[in-house]
Amino acid sequence: MAKGVGIVVVSHSSKIAEGVVELAAQMAPTTSIVAAGGTDEGGIGTSFDKISAALTEAQAGKGVVLLCDLGSAILTAETVVDFLDDAEKALVIIADAPVVEGTVAAAVAAETGGDLAAVAAAARTATGVADAHADEKDLSRAAAVERSAVLINPSGLHARPAAELVKNASTFDASIQLNGVDAKSLLRIMGLGLAKGSSVSIVATGPDAEKAVDALIALIESGFGEV
Repeated sequence: MAKGVGIVVVSHSSKIAEGVVELAAQMAPTTSIVAAGGTDEGGIGTSFDKISAALTEAQAGKGVVLLCDLGSAILTAETVVDFLDDAEKALVIIADAPVVEGTVAAAVAAETGGDLAAVAAAARTATGVADAHADEKDLSRAAAVERSAVLINPSGLHARPAAELVKNASTFDASIQLNGVDAKSLLRIMGLGLAKGSSVSIVATGPDAEKAVDALIALIESGFGEV
């Protein structure tokens, strides 16, 4: 049973909501991600009852982040939240984020143990176009651990492999970059568009720098279980 922050996807279309949940679940298999799409009759629109039920299903004591596709979906979600008591409201955040990218980013943040604020923040940073250099930091090479490897898995650093790398990177007390971007940011990693055969450089600083680099290089060289 999921014990972390839950996620609810609110869409005017049940198919869109279910598809986004299916995609995000590939990268966050233990996180509770629930679809609340369409009207009660199965048509295009939103449902107060569906969103309420999804909130209850996704709630595991650490809060729920909602992502909505269009304006009226937000209005319905806000109405649902308005009917909660104060204690319940404190455990719900409606994130202003693109529904697909935001859900994926939030799911990975929840999967790695992020709290409610961190999961909502991850969703909000999902602009839909990952700026590959937005999170660049000047890591001092003198104090850094650095190694390189070549991607051997068929899909490169996309979707599931990228999420697996981010989840692993997030377990270490270290600042980590992969080809110059934050290795703990799924969208930054996917924004690089690294395919099979691409060279990957891992640079880390901090208490766990050496362990982090060794683990991530080993993951890359293993082919993420795809080879």
